[in-house]
Formats: sequence, C-alpha cells, structure tokens
Amino acid sequence: MTDYDSIWRMQDEIRTVVNAVLGECIWDLRYNDHRMAIELELTIALGMPEVMDERGMVYGEVMEVSSLGMDRMAIPDMGFIKESVMKQKRTTPEFITELQPNEIFVFGSNLKGMHGGGAAYIAYRKFGAIMGQGVGLQGQSYGIPTMKGGVETIRPYVDEFIAFAKGHPKLTFLVTRIGCGIAGFTDEEIAPLFEQAHEVENIVLPEGW
Repeated sequence: MTDYDSIWRMQDEIRTVVNAVLGECIWDLRYNDHRMAIELELTIALGMPEVMDERGMVYGEVMEVSSLGMDRMAIPDMGFIKESVMKQKRTTPEFITELQPNEIFVFGSNLKGMHGGGAAYIAYRKFGAIMGQGVGLQGQSYGIPTMKGGVETIRPYVDEFIAFAKGHPKLTFLVTRIGCGIAGFTDEEIAPLFEQAHEVENIVLPEGW
C-alpha cells in the first residue's frame, strides 16, 4: 500500500531544502523553472519517483532540464542537497503497526518486564517483547526502563541503547516517545537524553526530538 503521508512529507522536505539553496531567488518568478528542475533532479537522485506530484510528472515529461537553458552543472550540488534531505527526512511514526525485517521497535518498559500497557503492550503483542524481560533487545523490539526514578535514572539505559545501536548498524531502531505516556514524563525531559543519538544513522527519533 502506498504511504501517501510519507510521500507528502518528502515533497515538503525536498522543497524546504531547495528553497534554502535558492534563498531569496525563490521569490523571483524567473527562477521558478530552476526550482522545479532542481526538485525533479533531487527526486531522481533520491531514487524516489513516487515523490513527484502530478505537476512534477507532467513537467518532467514535457520539459527536460536542458530545455530550460541551464547546463546540469548550473544546478546546485545534488549530493549536498540529497544529504541534507536524508538527514531530516525520517522520524518515528506516531503509530507503528508493522516493521521491516531489519527494524526494531524501541519502547518504554519497566524493570520487571510487565508489558501491560502503552507501547510496551504493542511490543509484546506484535514485535516479540518477552514478558519478564524489561531491558534490551527482544524479538523485533528493544526495552528501555522508564517506570522507576527520574530522568537521571533513565539516562544509563538510554546510553546503553545508543551504544547497542552503534554496534548493530544493519538494524534500524524506531524510538517511540518512551517515558511520555504512562511514566508521566514530557518530551522536553526525555528528548535531551537522546542528544547523542542524532549522530547515529540507524536510530530514528520521534518528531521534535
């Protein structure tokens, strides 16, 4: 099934980066063709033709970049733009109902491993969390205890998780808003614990973290 929400988000992210590259020129209608050409080039560079909207598809069929009177070298470095988009393009979905074979569902747990509610229950029912195991990898899930003590009590478990993710680069870890449900913490309290995770390519964080 086509994930239209992801496609629309990607369209917005591509345009955000392209607009940033063109700067004030984006308000000059003479640069509109330039902008659309870059969007199309970037879509191709990302290998995601499904991201192009109908206008982009028609534009791509009717006009080639060369017809705009621009040499391809005149278009900003696509590698740089692609890297910029890739860095910001993915966040953990609010609702996760299925995983790819290499994806891990990261949830807030308790030390006793009683996965009775919230994301822990989803991990238990759908992604292999083991009743009685409160910490670490279990099936296609990873538990981080959040139900005992304050933020500083959670920090060592987060650090342990980040180290684990670094050691398993072939896995992609989808971090849910751990601690922000039944445990009663706020995003502002938990997000800073994952500051080092921003440097780890295979860790995906919730939006705003």
